[in-house]
Amino acid sequence: MKSHDGKTLSELSPGNSGKVIRINTKGPLRRRILDMGIVPGIEVSVKGMAPLGDPIELIVRGYSLSLRKQEAENILVEVI
Repeated sequence: MKSHDGKTLSELSPGNSGKVIRINTKGPLRRRILDMGIVPGIEVSVKGMAPLGDPIELIVRGYSLSLRKQEAENILVEVI
C-alpha cells in the first residue's frame, strides 16, 4: 500500500534512511515487526540488499536485522 506522504521501506535504496510513519499490517506480522523495534517514529537505515533484493538488511536502533521485501512493503517511511 503506497501513500502520498511517504515510501515503503522496500522502496529505499542501500544507504538511505527513513523515519517510520506507519505499519500497514495487522496480526502476527505486525507484532513481529514491532517486536524487532520497528515502531512509528524510529529511524531505519538500509544497509544493503541480497542480490535479488530479498532480504533487505537494515540498521535499527544500532543493530542489524534482515527483513523480507514482502514485510518491508508494509512499513511506510518518510525519507530523511
